[in-house]
Amino acid sequence: MRIATVFFPEQNREKLLGISKALARGMESQGHQVDLIDGTRDVNTKLTIYEYIAIGCEQTNLFGGKIPVKVSRFLKESGIVGGKRCFAYVSKKAFGAQRTLGTLMKTMEAEGMFLKFSEILSSPEEAEEIGKRLGVG
Repeated sequence: MRIATVFFPEQNREKLLGISKALARGMESQGHQVDLIDGTRDVNTKLTIYEYIAIGCEQTNLFGGKIPVKVSRFLKESGIVGGKRCFAYVSKKAFGAQRTLGTLMKTMEAEGMFLKFSEILSSPEEAEEIGKRLGVG
């Protein structure tokens, strides 16, 4: 199965990149082909060819609830994403990660994406374990 792992870094790119790479490794261990996409740099990427999409971001304010504006814009311009099964994840912060995850999920559902699972990830090790157990098939 072809899977896209799309992440949207704001302040701490290395942390979110590490979590996204580990998540991709976990899904690859199940035998899937996973492409890692930086949503802030790879702006012309089309997600139509992927059967499963994982989208991750970090909160943009101190107490959570806000996600990068680029997420919504990227999803609108990335081809057909409606009806695709997907996974939402955010990097863990001291406050507001749950609200941020809720906002990300609403944004994805507004584009017609079918959320199968969501998670707040605090480390690459945790992300890899989630990727290994993620039921993408």
